[in-house]
Amino acid sequence: MPRICLLLILASCATVPKPSPEPTDMPPPVAAKKPHSVTLHRDTRDDDYFWLREKGSEDVTAYLNAENAYADVQMAPTAELRKTLYEEIVRRIQETDQSAPYRKGEFEYYHRTEEGKQYRTYCRRAPGKPESEQILLDMNELARGRPFLGLGAYEVSPDGRYLALSLDETGFRDYTLQIKDLRSGELLSLRIEKVKSVAWASESKTLFYTVDDETKRAHRLLRHRLGSAGEDALLYQEDDERFRVAVWRSRSGEYVFMGAFSHTTSEIQFLRASEPRGEWQMIAERSQDHEYDVSHRGGDFLIRTNDRGRNFRVVRAPVDSPGPSSWKEMVPHRDGVMIEGLDVFEGFYVLLERETGLPYVRVSRFDDGSSHRIGIAEPVYAVYPGRNEEFSASAYRFRYESLTTPDSVFDYDVASKGRKLVKQLEVLGGYDPAAYESERLWATAEDGTQVPISLVYKMGAPRDGSARMLLAGYGSYGYPYPTGFSHSRVSLLDRGFTVAIAHVRGGGELGKAWHDRGRMEHKMNTFTDFIAVAEHLIAKGYTSSNRLAIQGGSAGGLLMGAVSNLRPDLFRAVVSLVPFVDVLNTMLDDSLPLTVGEYEEWGNPNERDAYFRIKAYCPYTNIEAQPYPAMLIRTSLNDSQVMYWEPAKYVAKLRAHKTDGNRLLFKINMEAGHGGASGRYDYLKETALDYAFILTELQ
Repeated sequence: MPRICLLLILASCATVPKPSPEPTDMPPPVAAKKPHSVTLHRDTRDDDYFWLREKGSEDVTAYLNAENAYADVQMAPTAELRKTLYEEIVRRIQETDQSAPYRKGEFEYYHRTEEGKQYRTYCRRAPGKPESEQILLDMNELARGRPFLGLGAYEVSPDGRYLALSLDETGFRDYTLQIKDLRSGELLSLRIEKVKSVAWASESKTLFYTVDDETKRAHRLLRHRLGSAGEDALLYQEDDERFRVAVWRSRSGEYVFMGAFSHTTSEIQFLRASEPRGEWQMIAERSQDHEYDVSHRGGDFLIRTNDRGRNFRVVRAPVDSPGPSSWKEMVPHRDGVMIEGLDVFEGFYVLLERETGLPYVRVSRFDDGSSHRIGIAEPVYAVYPGRNEEFSASAYRFRYESLTTPDSVFDYDVASKGRKLVKQLEVLGGYDPAAYESERLWATAEDGTQVPISLVYKMGAPRDGSARMLLAGYGSYGYPYPTGFSHSRVSLLDRGFTVAIAHVRGGGELGKAWHDRGRMEHKMNTFTDFIAVAEHLIAKGYTSSNRLAIQGGSAGGLLMGAVSNLRPDLFRAVVSLVPFVDVLNTMLDDSLPLTVGEYEEWGNPNERDAYFRIKAYCPYTNIEAQPYPAMLIRTSLNDSQVMYWEPAKYVAKLRAHKTDGNRLLFKINMEAGHGGASGRYDYLKETALDYAFILTELQ
């Protein structure tokens, strides 16, 4: 979006522009108060900024544009700094690059990037023959004339002829399914709206797909036959609004699975991929709080299940009788080890485990029953599966990175236990990982719980409280906060910053129990854990409160809002991205995407106890007349996961209540969704803005 003139509210930009005032001379936008009250459970709440939900209205658009204009003027003195940051980040990136090819059927698949181009180009070739490259999808061509483009489904048919793909052109997660004939290069006439997941049958003519309802919940499974002019067959409809539906194909290629999932419960059915019109069969009917997933090998299904413990175990069941009564244990439940994932191949299987907050890869062979973990040396790192499409593979592909080691793709030979580096993301400009250090610490929460912390900094960083720090956190849905490498982060480290991650309860770092103790009635632990981490880092001399900035996005933005209300004195600056800050009002609106399904994460405020629990920490509800840290809040107009009006209302209310002179800036990307800009260069410019704000606040 182009920069807009200062007098947007009072006159059009056709007016001859006046010189921009100095940042201190320009008053911030003031949102009108329009009385609106809601009473529930005998509790009345005033919501003077409810009107900001009127997307597209003149008043709302004017207010958002005014906030953008104000932020632009306030950040104008950082223009050179932002340019410097952006350019040095780009200089570290190998702009023209290619991913590690992976084998699938007769081809190797990969994607390329080219210098100056925003998007990836997806390709394939005959193994070992670069000259045979075929471009399957050039996102740069597709993005011409579009401010946003996102790729959803990307599935090649088993015979290699067709590509099922879906595209989102607004950022609102409305994906349209198309089919490309890879022989002719032509797109078929098929267009299906609001498609979420897809899977091919064995004959490469039948495609299963799921579609969203009006709340963006995948709720139906349908079957399409290529070339058919009739209506697609509706195979399944999920009426329980807590559950979303997905479809996928087993690595063996022999089965198609259809699953219905809530945040706490699973139910999976299967169909022979060679019989697309056959009858679907059940693995295990849904039972509240029972989660499981399924893989296939030979005459058995291998099932990861938490039926006997929150951290999951692995069982085997015959395909002909897959129900729980036939389950035979292969790997028992362990209190201290979370089984996060299961990958099954013809000759071996792999467990993705997590213990004491760290991830591990465990490889087990079917022939001799041997089992071992792949060794990891660094104190803080991330490891996860690579692209493993071949069921008969003898090597397992995994990705490894850390706070100092760039993303690295390895092939691990199961028989020899040797690993081969296939591809490591290049970091240009003389980056030396030995110049940086990472470590793990533990902070003690107010109830005695030990909370892990990951840190990275340049060697020799002082421990006298003088170092600047960026502390990040998330703490929701059982998702561990990533501890991988960032080209951008180096710009902070080289300026003397320590970057820390608080692995607070509500995340998944220490297994399912860690998640359980930070959700529902225990949600307040997420926020008090983060405060305990900040206090610990200050007490140990890693930073001080006036040198400490914090950052979080989405549910991590909820964390930012909650701790800013609870301990505004503890932080100098806050960067909050697409923040979930109007929790109570959103969870009371079941017409919005995600709301009903997330009753199992936050609680249903239509119930009295849950209402008052959520009200106690909801950032928007708990804004007070007090000093707040400097804040940069970013959102996107087309965000379907956290509606733009949540941060808009939050900023408006903060302006009316805060008693300090610290900057409060609100930037709205008017052409994007939850993840911000879709182009890689545009995305880095947003990162440069965040960093420039932090650097100027922590001078």
